[in-house]
Amino acid sequence: MDFGQSAESETSSRFLILFHDLRVISRQPSAPRFSPSAAPHQLIRHVVCCRGHTLYKMELSESVQRGLQSLADPCAFDRTGFQVLVDASYRSLLSSRGDPGVLDQPELKQIDKILLKQCHTAATTFILEAVKQNADKSTISSCLEEVTFSAERIEIFCTTHQKHKKDLESLLGSIGRRLPQVNDVSWRLQYHMKNAQVDKVNVPFYSISLNTENEGASEDINFSCTMEQLQDLVGKLKDAAKSVEKASQM
Repeated sequence: MDFGQSAESETSSRFLILFHDLRVISRQPSAPRFSPSAAPHQLIRHVVCCRGHTLYKMELSESVQRGLQSLADPCAFDRTGFQVLVDASYRSLLSSRGDPGVLDQPELKQIDKILLKQCHTAATTFILEAVKQNADKSTISSCLEEVTFSAERIEIFCTTHQKHKKDLESLLGSIGRRLPQVNDVSWRLQYHMKNAQVDKVNVPFYSISLNTENEGASEDINFSCTMEQLQDLVGKLKDAAKSVEKASQM
């Protein structure tokens, strides 16, 4: 066996070994799923940018931060008003038709209507982001501390969030389309014998097929790549596997 054949064999073996890590990654509850329409490099980018990158840092827009800061201000919302607005925010998200009078509460009558709506929007946005990121109590607490929530208000918010978290997860899970998970892989080494000018080229390339499953339906993602591209793919899979392993140890 010459050096070229040895390199091809080694690349193929490493790909099969590391594919196991890709399949494990794709089954992580908070890992990104793979889209059948994505290009090979996009598939790997989805893996590399997975859980460890965003789970522990919720990025909030300036308007959301301002709304939460207002909600944290005891001069704008007393303890009762704060609790009522937090409850109303969760109730509005879980209402199947949306309740237009969700903010028409006696405890909120004295609050400026524009400020009230801004705080409500900020609270619901934060709640959805927390559920989306599967943020735990410490993550939520840290984010709320940054927008000047007191320890008492953080505890009220976290307690309410924990109470409704499962229902919100079910709601978000029912919206839109779940991306498929990778179940298996098959590959075939082929040779491009001639080019358009009928010249011999003898260039090897790989045909890769990822078998995926989405809500019981099976679908294959097929693509071709050169040996160099497959080596790059293997390297990115290795980086992705290390990223998930590191995140799981946090």
